[in-house]
Amino acid sequence: MNTHKNARLTFARRVEMIQDITQRGFSPIAAAAAHGVSAPTARKWLGRYLSSGVPALVDASSRPEVSPRSIDPGKALAIVELRQRRLTQARIAAALGVSKSTVSRVLVRAGLSRLADLQPVEPVVRYEHDAPGDMLHIDTNKLGRIVRPSHRVTGNRRDSVDGAGWEVLFVAIDDHARIAFTDMHTDEKIPNAVQFLRNAHAYYASMGVQIKRLLTDNGSAFRSRDFAQACKDLGIRHRFTRPYRPQTNGKAERFIQSALREWAYGFTYQNSNERTAALDYWNHHYNWHRPHQGIGGVTPMSRLNQSRNNLLTLHN
Repeated sequence: MNTHKNARLTFARRVEMIQDITQRGFSPIAAAAAHGVSAPTARKWLGRYLSSGVPALVDASSRPEVSPRSIDPGKALAIVELRQRRLTQARIAAALGVSKSTVSRVLVRAGLSRLADLQPVEPVVRYEHDAPGDMLHIDTNKLGRIVRPSHRVTGNRRDSVDGAGWEVLFVAIDDHARIAFTDMHTDEKIPNAVQFLRNAHAYYASMGVQIKRLLTDNGSAFRSRDFAQACKDLGIRHRFTRPYRPQTNGKAERFIQSALREWAYGFTYQNSNERTAALDYWNHHYNWHRPHQGIGGVTPMSRLNQSRNNLLTLHN
């Protein structure tokens, strides 16, 4: 029972009022006055009690017993079944002789108002490799070249800069420790992709991390023979994400979001060189000082040290 805050009679008070009338000799008028309600109200609850006992003192549903405009359950099931055959709402309405609004209402309740709702939702698969270097994620993101602060900073549309070109942010992130390595290049063509891979490999090797596997998207540079040869030279097994499934490389995607929010768009830069210079400082902050919620609120470097300690314990 959902009794509003100013209600005079809760279920327990109704029982007391009926007991006053039936057991204590109160008249309906006297009982009504004692409980702060009108005499017709007291007689209403007395009549319900005399008809069906104490259960009748509970609030009854306000829903009508008969609703002429409600749809037959069998027809509602037919609407859902036809929808599962990928029929449009207009065709369903015509086939069953009901209005389009009725079909729409039923499908909304069934969660099938869009044809896309018929596709099963693919479960999110979260994974993490056991040790640093077991998997490295690499991805890229284009950034507009900065010639001078434009209209996004000044708020004046006349300050827009056309034809400034693009720069490409390359990112690499370790699947286990979340340690990241970044670099800016003029484009995302094969030479820069290969050079970034070699630079990233050297960076992680300087911390004692040997890269075993690599995950990238299906970009032409990553699919090239030169890139495949570089992976072979470095002893890295290269894998690709599923086409049109950026979430497969989710850790790199998430890192790019953080980088754009906190570095690329987090400050006002006078030119691209100033933004690039700030990248190294932000990357150091990310690896050494910024807590990462995906690894329990610790920093990536502390996770690397923890993995080393666990390895030493196992060897001992």
